[in-house]
Amino acid sequence: MARMRYLKIWVGGAILLLLLVCGLVAPFLAPYDPQEQRLEHRLQPPSRGIQGSDPHWLGTDNLGRDILSRIIYGSRISLLVGATTVVLAGFMGCFLGALAGYFGDLTDEVISKISEIFLAFPFLLLAIALMAFLGQGLLNLILALMLTRWVQYCRVVRGEVLSLKERDFVVAARALGGRDFYILFRHVVPNTLASVTVIATFAMAIVIIAEASLSFLGLGVPPSIPTWGSMLSEGRSYMYRAPWLTIFPGIAIFVTVFGINLLGDGLRDILDPKLRGQR
Repeated sequence: MARMRYLKIWVGGAILLLLLVCGLVAPFLAPYDPQEQRLEHRLQPPSRGIQGSDPHWLGTDNLGRDILSRIIYGSRISLLVGATTVVLAGFMGCFLGALAGYFGDLTDEVISKISEIFLAFPFLLLAIALMAFLGQGLLNLILALMLTRWVQYCRVVRGEVLSLKERDFVVAARALGGRDFYILFRHVVPNTLASVTVIATFAMAIVIIAEASLSFLGLGVPPSIPTWGSMLSEGRSYMYRAPWLTIFPGIAIFVTVFGINLLGDGLRDILDPKLRGQR
């Protein structure tokens, strides 16, 4: 059992690391410019470039752009949006949740009511509404996704802080004259990081799917930036004539989400006190 947990972490981490490397060295790894249009090569199936033609390992799209190059560059957007959103949403949710759980009373009531308002709307529907209001753009996309994902962190951290603030080490720190904010962020919040790490891992997979969904609907980043979701959107009109336009971006999304979920599942098994002692 323990070996299986570490296997999940290794496999999921390897997939995530591979995608990270692809994104970082995309200009050197991609065989073509992802925006280069060559209409004479449009809708070319995957080939190794036989008979003197240029190789396109995953084929080309309706404008003659290389699918492999666009997938490699698309990993940049997915990982950037996923990681940035998770960090910002985690910081916001942990901060508000810690305040609500530690101070209680009016602070807890106000923050809880605000989180309930956000929970009243379906996650993706709220993201679509925010993007329709903010407009296309990478920063707007990250902001919209952050505003829809902070509530989960807030509720989990609030619940853990409610139990932690009555522990002996917190009472002792308070008796020694520690200030509330010092005790909260020096002694209480660090004890919630295990749960926050697991939440962040699974949340990153959800955010990547959300980014692809918004790009598919034309509400993500501008069309000039290659993303997996926009590639799916552009290829849906050619699903029968050129299925590789949607198959390969779909596989990229699947592999990424699968790897992140494996990593999150392994971290949960290791960090969860109820599962830690099992073998």
